Amino acid sequence: MPHGVASGDVGTQSAVVWFRTTGPAKAQVEWKSEGDTAVRSRLVQPTFKTDFTALVLVDGLKSGSRYRYVVLTGKPDDPDNALGAANGSEGEFTTPPADDRAQPVTFVWSGDLGGQQQCRRFPDGYRIFDQLLRAQPDFAVILGDTIYADEACSAPPNVPGSEFTAGTLDEYRRKHRYQREDTSLKRFLGSVPVYVIWDDHEVRNNFSGPSEPLMPAAHQAFTEYWPIARQSEDPGRLYRNFRWGSDVEVFILDTRQYRSSNAQKDGPNKTMLGSTQRDWLLDRLSRSKAIWKFIVSSVPLSNPKGGTLLLPGNDSWARGPDGTGFLTELRTITSAIRTRGIRNVVWLAGDVHYPQVHAYDPDEDGVVDFYEFISGPLSARPGHPIPPNQDLHPATLYSDGGFPNFGVIRVAGASLRLAIMDETGQQRFSKTFQANLQENALENTRERPVP
Repeated sequence: MPHGVASGDVGTQSAVVWFRTTGPAKAQVEWKSEGDTAVRSRLVQPTFKTDFTALVLVDGLKSGSRYRYVVLTGKPDDPDNALGAANGSEGEFTTPPADDRAQPVTFVWSGDLGGQQQCRRFPDGYRIFDQLLRAQPDFAVILGDTIYADEACSAPPNVPGSEFTAGTLDEYRRKHRYQREDTSLKRFLGSVPVYVIWDDHEVRNNFSGPSEPLMPAAHQAFTEYWPIARQSEDPGRLYRNFRWGSDVEVFILDTRQYRSSNAQKDGPNKTMLGSTQRDWLLDRLSRSKAIWKFIVSSVPLSNPKGGTLLLPGNDSWARGPDGTGFLTELRTITSAIRTRGIRNVVWLAGDVHYPQVHAYDPDEDGVVDFYEFISGPLSARPGHPIPPNQDLHPATLYSDGGFPNFGVIRVAGASLRLAIMDETGQQRFSKTFQANLQENALENTRERPVP
């Protein structure tokens, strides 16, 4: 098992365990909570059809509990049914507390791994994951660009194995395998559960799903290599939400699979999310009882991200100078946040390769309606920040660049502490925010028109 193990989409009663064997095998996942003598198990058989990866649902879990698991493997035709544990086949995770239980939680988030020739460098590889581990997070949110499928990564200075661009299912899988061979990343994934979403470089730069012929193969490889729970009613769906006790709910958006072409002019018929996902988001946000509500968007709200000659049009939510972008749909969402009285909303974004923190007051009434925290890259060419567009009236609380980074959030009731950390473990920024604890409710019986 040279690619280690991982856990993800952890809930109060179940989680997904991922692993990969190097060929046909029979495997058994065993798990138990700390202090418990009872061991549960599930048999699986990785096959060529899924590149010998396996996603195993471990269930019957207890909320707020620490679990350890081990993957035992053996030859598929062994008559003695002998199974053994290989190096790197053990992992652990903690389940969230019950929805009505207040409990402090720490999590990390970032994205952009292995781009612009900054792949698995000799001799340390992706050492930034050792710093993420030192933050002792309960979970991690990975905002996409987990591979740079559309870039060849030269060796040297990088470890060989990624000197090609991907365009077939096998090539996308090879890109994922290359990443998973990194020692620091394997150590992190075996210790911290993840909630993962994709962005453009899992397929190709700035892609839009409905018009992208490479998306089906790339989507298959992405879901084979990350511990994402399958939605029975829609197996291809990636957007989802999860609770972490009474204080935190996270809404993970898929900003790629349903989006209109970037080149289309912004307007009421242009969408990044698709109507079904947008309605789902606003409904779940309105009904959420959590104090803090985090919306995960792989691309930022107000920072323009221009296109290319091959794929023109702004790639982020912001409206570009050419009239492209997705600002009309974003205003629909942010207007609903205001008029429905949805409080303590924080957007988590990445993709631009620099950290920024914004407080938004779209109606300019002097009250912050929501925040945006941007982090990354984990390992790619660091960017230098540009000022955000002023359409939604952001106030910039922090802006920096030129270094790999990730964000750390600690929530304890109404208090949220944010820190931006670099790859050496140095804290570059920190700030504590206090929640507005007025009850979530419709402030107006009649919603104001969307501007």
